[in-house]
Amino acid sequence: MNTISRSVPSKDLRDSLADVLGSVTYGSERVGVTRHGKLTAVVISVADLELLEELEAARDAAEFAAAREADDGGRVSLDELRADVA
Repeated sequence: MNTISRSVPSKDLRDSLADVLGSVTYGSERVGVTRHGKLTAVVISVADLELLEELEAARDAAEFAAAREADDGGRVSLDELRADVA
């Protein structure tokens, strides 16, 4: 992930939380949180979260539209499904 501005070990996060939140809020940074040298979380701004949610909603809408377009209208009853599985 090359969009993370910097990383902070989880054991140091409590001491540097105000700095991390300031960097994220006012500096538009994305700060990674590591544990045992591995990235475990990322602190992002509210604006980044809102953008992520918009992108997820757009993807969901596109997938729904594609599924509706591909729907042939055929349906299978629960009894038919059970018979096929058995």
